[in-house]
Amino acid sequence: MEIRYYFDLLRRWAWLLLLGIVLGGGLAFAASRLTTPVYSATTTLLVSESKNSATPDYTGLLTSERLAKTYSELIKKRPVLEEVIKNLQLSLSVQALAASVIVQPVRDTLLIQVSVENTNAQLAARIAAELTKVFIEKNTDLQSSRFEASRQNLADELSSLDKEIKSAQASLEAVKASATPGLESDRARLETSLSELRRSYASLLQSYEQIRVAEAQTVNNVFVVDPPEAPRGAVRPNTSFNTIAGLVIGLLLAIALALLIEYLDDTVKTPDDVQQILGLTALGTVLRQTNPERNKMLITATQPKSSFSESFRTLRTNIQFSSVDKPIHSILVTSAGPGEGKSTLAANLAVAMAQAGHHTVLVDADLRRPSLHRLFDITDQAGLTNGLVTDSVVALNGNLHVSPIENLRILTSGPRPPNPAELLGSKRMHNLLEALKQESDMIIIDSPPALAVADASILASKVDGVILVVESGATRRGLAQKAKAQLEQVGAHMLGVAVNKLSARSAGEYYYYYYYNYYYYSSDEKSPDGERKVIRRKSSHSEKTLRARVKRLIARFRTTT
Repeated sequence: MEIRYYFDLLRRWAWLLLLGIVLGGGLAFAASRLTTPVYSATTTLLVSESKNSATPDYTGLLTSERLAKTYSELIKKRPVLEEVIKNLQLSLSVQALAASVIVQPVRDTLLIQVSVENTNAQLAARIAAELTKVFIEKNTDLQSSRFEASRQNLADELSSLDKEIKSAQASLEAVKASATPGLESDRARLETSLSELRRSYASLLQSYEQIRVAEAQTVNNVFVVDPPEAPRGAVRPNTSFNTIAGLVIGLLLAIALALLIEYLDDTVKTPDDVQQILGLTALGTVLRQTNPERNKMLITATQPKSSFSESFRTLRTNIQFSSVDKPIHSILVTSAGPGEGKSTLAANLAVAMAQAGHHTVLVDADLRRPSLHRLFDITDQAGLTNGLVTDSVVALNGNLHVSPIENLRILTSGPRPPNPAELLGSKRMHNLLEALKQESDMIIIDSPPALAVADASILASKVDGVILVVESGATRRGLAQKAKAQLEQVGAHMLGVAVNKLSARSAGEYYYYYYYNYYYYSSDEKSPDGERKVIRRKSSHSEKTLRARVKRLIARFRTTT
């Protein structure tokens, strides 16, 4: 599939893409503006390792990372959160507070980032500060609890020895102050006991200090290195980012929807589809009229210089060159289904043939739902059926209507028969067509839809060529293929396909054909009531510039002459 196909696809669905962008961006912007802003306060903690575990090898680094991860989990545990809620008197549950706390260790460091989100910026900073404070206190208490018993026992023994030392000291002072003879032995005993008590106290005090040193060397401390501050801006919603994301998502969804519609749409839309699906040549294209009533008008007769009349002249020229070896004198115009504009196209084609100087006969062979008499505003009381039930020469001379258009005669359907297929397949129908060929240069026959009844297949074997009319965006591919196969099965000579009611959105490069045609014919185009009518379309900047230059050159030429 060519890249041009995708460009044409984007151009055709530009309105849907624009709608997706507007809706996506607008909804994202509105949702962001209506969402309550959330603020985030961040603090950074430093985990100070114990001296005994500070090893420079890989094991020490791995231990440090695991320690930071462990602390990151402990910060969000229930005891810490409950203490924070109690201290700050928060109206939050433990689960709600835990959901608002984000703890992230900084890789390859002993740093931990703690972030607290809240709709109140000041409260977010207070919760972050209190959270780190409570965690540090609980961590310190937990680390110190391992040495608490030993330290307390030594403290009690030191206190008891201190009392004994003081008591022995007082007794010794009393003996020294006494003048009683014979107390020298008591004095020596007291001095010896005091010395032993002091040695025991010194030993216990040394053990107490050793415990304190061991505690200081093995306890991991946590410090706040970056205290939290009240944030100035909200972390979410990010209106700019959300709007841009909404624009992109809306565009992608619109593209996906357009591709889905194109995939599910199995109709014939452009002449390129005709070539790919049916393998037939697109003899011509007719744009869809903005006024639906104009699709049922004889534009080639009422507006011969319009761009739409030129499309039928192009169709006429392509038909004349479609079969070089075998001249075309009779053409059957049919379609796959009803309502595709075959009758109007056949009538305008007949007018275009007559305007080129060809003696043309337009035959309404749709004996079930005839419509050509309404287009030309003539009666259908006598016509084809009269010629089939009587002598063909009499029908040829008496039932042909002379139209106001030079070189064009019309054979209407006549009274509706009960057996149309039998009449059209009869020998008299063949003789009638041969008689008409002797009296004209071109016979154009409007027949019923090929898939509706067998009339078209019957007539297809009696003419020189068949034109299959497809309505752009309405005729399904399968039906068009089935109609082609059915006509070819009876030996019909398929001249090609006429794409009718082609929308400007689906026209692609064919649109420029009509624009260039409009450039030459729009100035002379008039509406049926005689007033000048100009077809307008949105022009690009280059086209507007070109028109302005042409107008200036014409004005300059008139001034100089």
